[in-house]
Amino acid sequence: MTESSHDIYESPLVTRNASREMLELFSPRHKFGLWRRLWLELARCQRELGIGRITPAALAEMEANLDSIDFTKAADWEKRLRHDVMAHVHTFEEAAPAAKGVIHLGATSQYVVDNADLIIMRDALHLVAKRLANAIDALATFAHKWKDLPTLGYTHFQLAQPTTVGKRATLWAQDLVIDLEEVEHRIATMQFRGVKGTTGTQASFLTLFNGDHAKCDQLDRMVTERFGFKHPFAVTGQTYPRKIDAQVVSSLAGIAASVHHFANDIRLLAGMKQLEEPFEEEQVGSSAMAYKRNPMRCERATGLARFVISLATSPLQTAAEQWFERTLDDSSNKRLAIPEAFLAIDGCLQITVNVSRGLVVYPKTIEAALQAELPFMASEEIL
Repeated sequence: MTESSHDIYESPLVTRNASREMLELFSPRHKFGLWRRLWLELARCQRELGIGRITPAALAEMEANLDSIDFTKAADWEKRLRHDVMAHVHTFEEAAPAAKGVIHLGATSQYVVDNADLIIMRDALHLVAKRLANAIDALATFAHKWKDLPTLGYTHFQLAQPTTVGKRATLWAQDLVIDLEEVEHRIATMQFRGVKGTTGTQASFLTLFNGDHAKCDQLDRMVTERFGFKHPFAVTGQTYPRKIDAQVVSSLAGIAASVHHFANDIRLLAGMKQLEEPFEEEQVGSSAMAYKRNPMRCERATGLARFVISLATSPLQTAAEQWFERTLDDSSNKRLAIPEAFLAIDGCLQITVNVSRGLVVYPKTIEAALQAELPFMASEEIL
């Protein structure tokens, strides 16, 4: 029997939720392409700083093969070596034989692994920021349109003073504005692991440069700037501080809380027939009850948001568990927690934008509910 996608598990984050853009950022092709670009820039900078064994031919062959990755060969090498980075070093060397012996010169595995991860997280945060901006714009448009429509306000989910439909939407939008500011802060302050040695001492590069500390520092800065980062970490162990992963996923969890708040409010309002998410012409609300208009998109967003919130503790535990310069228990966890948090929040925000741009308001239902409660509202003024 020929195996197909129907015979093995596929993540719903891939098949149902995340965008193509986000999926490509976390794809093997993108990651290993970044590894090759990191090796190329390292070699370029080393040559510029005087390491003559790195020839123009080596650089030319590396540059010509940045994206021609033979994944089958890499898998074969990894099966033999049990080491993914060295598997890709050998695969790259076979594609660029003039660079054999100078690819990965002086570097540790985390030079490519960690720096690529930071690039991917930075670029994924840019995409998240774009989604947040779109959601804020959608809610702002909705708030302005309905700013003068009075509606019942609730505290403790009990009737309180009236507000307006538009005013309530500003609460949802404000949460997302806070989230956008947080994401922009993460992007602006993210540092590069840079060019450090196996334990972060740069000892191997110091040997390459015959004890010239200034060239080691210059190499670190040059590679960092070429990948669009302002600063490398001043010090690292073998890896960049795992607290960074915890901060990033915490920021995503904050967005998830905002989405959860928004989606839950829409679900409650839909139950009161005051407001609902867009409903497609041929959409089915229930298999048995054709009249139902279940808030399915907001329910999906709520479930995804809950998942992202639950992921926030995992990178914190990883950061707490690192021993001295590094332990490897971070790797298997990072491969799950970081991509899945981004893929899920991407799905959340796409739903938020879609719902916000198509929200349906029922003014007569809102007015009837308000009129029924106005006598009770007057009691505050009387008192």
